Amino acid sequence: MSESKLSKPLIPSSSSQKLPDFKKSVKLKYVKLGYHYLITHGMYLCLSPLIVLIAAQLSTFSLQDLYVLWDHLQFNLISVILCSTLLVFLSTLYFVTRPRPVYLVNFSCYKPEDARQCTRQIFMERSRLTGSFNEENLQFQQKILERSGLGQTTYLPDAVLRVPPNPCMEEARKEAEAVMYGAIDELLAKTSLKPKDIGILVVNCSLFNPTPSLSAMIINHYKLRGNIVSYNLGGMGCSAGLISIDLAKDLLQVHPNSYALVISMENITLNWYFGNERSMLVSNCLFRMGGAAILLSNKWSDWRRSKYQLVHTVRTHKGSDDKCFSCVFQREDPNGKVGVSLSKDLMAVAGDALKTNITTLGPLVLPMSEQLLFFATLVGKKLFRMKIKPYIPDFKLAFEHFCIHAGGRAVLDEIENNLQLSDWNMEPSRMTLYRFGNTSSSSLWYELAYTEAKGRVKRGDRMWQIAFGSGFKCNSAVWKASEGHRSGKREKPMDG
Repeated sequence: MSESKLSKPLIPSSSSQKLPDFKKSVKLKYVKLGYHYLITHGMYLCLSPLIVLIAAQLSTFSLQDLYVLWDHLQFNLISVILCSTLLVFLSTLYFVTRPRPVYLVNFSCYKPEDARQCTRQIFMERSRLTGSFNEENLQFQQKILERSGLGQTTYLPDAVLRVPPNPCMEEARKEAEAVMYGAIDELLAKTSLKPKDIGILVVNCSLFNPTPSLSAMIINHYKLRGNIVSYNLGGMGCSAGLISIDLAKDLLQVHPNSYALVISMENITLNWYFGNERSMLVSNCLFRMGGAAILLSNKWSDWRRSKYQLVHTVRTHKGSDDKCFSCVFQREDPNGKVGVSLSKDLMAVAGDALKTNITTLGPLVLPMSEQLLFFATLVGKKLFRMKIKPYIPDFKLAFEHFCIHAGGRAVLDEIENNLQLSDWNMEPSRMTLYRFGNTSSSSLWYELAYTEAKGRVKRGDRMWQIAFGSGFKCNSAVWKASEGHRSGKREKPMDG
């Protein structure tokens, strides 16, 4: 998602400049949905007291009691058969219905070579030399760059930086290969995994979908096995990375003893806009080259070396609403130039999607004290018509770390204010935006890499990843740091 607060043509009214105030309206149905998810997976919580009572009762048995029980069972074959059958049935039911744990073994983020760096000066020089933009729109892009939160070390592909630019299929394939293979090579080196061990492959890239697909390119390059389960997701925006994680999680539930490789990236080469519509120029100023490779596993043997365990995924889709559907839209301008148009309603749509997502996520992750306060104020407002604002829970009590999609500075500012996060909480997102720009679906992994490089993550820490995407979507993933972070040691930063 991109920053849309910077230009008057994009946002003519002040009401569109900020995310909606979450305290003004929280819909009860999304709270119910969150509690439904909690109760659906709460069978084990209900059985826990029963198990404790049985264990307590057994602990009071003396040796004489056991002899009496044995004598009774010897002369009561029917009781033995019934008890044994019940025990086998319950054990089978438990192991069949229990979800498989999903571990994040490791991940890697692609770092382009220094020759691909694009400072603001280089960006403006190349934009001017194309001859495609009038002087007013060159000044417009300059203002966006200055306010965007991007630094001087972001990256663009060679086809865009070249004079004149060369946006063609061959160059787009070169960019995709460099990003995907660069991230995968580093990941395989980190994990010592053989390509033939990968059983599931999920690739997401919104705006570049060649034939054969990107997933087929990876299978061909690394000679992956013939029965691999592969998916290629397109057109799903910046939140597609978490959709890929959710899909891989579901696949790992039905494919035991498997590894899943997830690739999140975007392609710049064929999606650079060379027209003069301002609603389509913003993406040029914010989106940059990048990608990430993530290795997931459902093998019990990987729990010790894995970095994280996936706890929850919550997906929110607002596509049934026409305004939400069209707020990020790829189209042609009057001169036939293709680009992605950002609506003036983008911030309002994003705020509504975020509110829905966190309202559903809250019951799954928040401590009971926060849930009771939230629920009490909500009941007072909805049922008793009390003139009070719904209580917005403190998500800092549920998570130690936050990875919020680095779509733009204005978006990060508003999320920080609405969720009452600190500068420390927002640092990974802001620094990722500054260092790498908006790398679309992979930005969350650059943020996680930054958090690790600073030595912040310890075993047991909880991580919230949240991303926005066209459609319109808002998706969340919750991770818990596992044995891979038991030492809490610092890692080498991506910049070296």
